[in-house]
Amino acid sequence: MNKKQKLRPVKKIPGEIRLPEEKIPIWSLILLGICALSVIILLIARKNSDFAEFFNQNISAALRAFLAFVTNLVPFSIAEFLILFLPVTLILLTVYAIRHKTGSWRSVCSYTVSLIAAASVIFSLFVLVYGVGYHTPRLEQRLPLENSEVSAKELAETAEKIVDEMNDYLWLISYRNDGASIMPYTVSQMNDKLMDAYEKIAEKYDFISSHKSKVKPVLLSVPMSYAHFTGFYTFFTGEANINVHFPDYTIPFTAAHELAHGRGIARENEANFMAFLVCMESDDPYIRYCGLLNMYEYIMSALYTADTDEGKPLYSKIAALPDKRIRGELSAYAEFFEKYRDSN
Repeated sequence: MNKKQKLRPVKKIPGEIRLPEEKIPIWSLILLGICALSVIILLIARKNSDFAEFFNQNISAALRAFLAFVTNLVPFSIAEFLILFLPVTLILLTVYAIRHKTGSWRSVCSYTVSLIAAASVIFSLFVLVYGVGYHTPRLEQRLPLENSEVSAKELAETAEKIVDEMNDYLWLISYRNDGASIMPYTVSQMNDKLMDAYEKIAEKYDFISSHKSKVKPVLLSVPMSYAHFTGFYTFFTGEANINVHFPDYTIPFTAAHELAHGRGIARENEANFMAFLVCMESDDPYIRYCGLLNMYEYIMSALYTADTDEGKPLYSKIAALPDKRIRGELSAYAEFFEKYRDSN
C-alpha cells in the first residue's frame, strides 16, 4: 500500500473533563515578594536603629493609624473573632484541599504555595506594622532619661512619694465592700479620657502619634484571666484588647499600655512606663490614681529584691505607709488573683 494512511482523530470519551494545568496564582507570588521585602527591612532595622526609628515613625505609624481607623468602625474585637475562628478556618481549608486539590502533584504544590503565601501576610504585617519598633532606640534615650542602677534607698524614696500622691486622690474614689475601687465610667468613656491624655503626650514627644484608637473589651475575659492576660495588642488589626474581668484599677493602666503598643512602643517595660506617663497626663483623678498604684506595685516588687538586709526593713517600712483604702485595694486584688494563680 503506497498511500499514506490518514490519522484518525482521537475520540473524546463521553463525560471526560480536561482540567487546566494548575499554576501558582500571581497574588501568591506578590505576597511572597512582600514577605521577602519584610525580611530585608527587619534585617536592616536590627543593624540600624536610625532606620528603625524612621520606619517606625513614618511607615509603621501610618499603617497602625489606618488599621485603627478601619477597626474603630466595629464595636467589638475583630482580632478575638479571628483567633476564635482560626481552627474552623484550618479545618475548612483542609477539607477543601482534600476534595479539590489532590488530583495531581501540580495542584498540591500550587495550593501549598498559596497557603504559605497567605500565612506570610501575618509575618509581613508584624514587621511592617509593629516588629521594627523592637529595634528603635531605647525609650530612655528618646525621652531622655538616665539609665543607671537604682539603690534600695532610692526605690523606697520613690515609692514613698507615690504613696503621698495617691493619698491626694483617695477622697475622690469610691470603694466596694471588698476593698476594690470602682471605675466611675464606662470603658468607652475611659477610652476618651486616655485619648485626651495621649494628645498631650504626642505634643511633648514627637515619636508618639496622636491618631484616634479604641480599646476593645474582650468577650472571653474570664478565660484570659486563667491565662494571666490583662490585655494584648493585635498588630494585624490595630486593636488594643483588654481583659475587663480584672479589678477596675488595673483597666485604665492596661488600656494605656496596649494603646502605647499601638503607637510604636513595642518593648513591654517601655509600654509600662509610657502607660504611667499617659495616666499622669490625664486630668481624671481615677486614671491618675490607677497609674500611681500600678507603678507603686512595680517599684515595690523591685524594692523587695533590692532590699537585701535581714528582715527587709526598707520594704516593710514602705509597705506599711499606704492608707488603709490602698491596702484594701491590694488585698482585694490578691484575693481575686488567688483563684487564677496556679492556672498558667
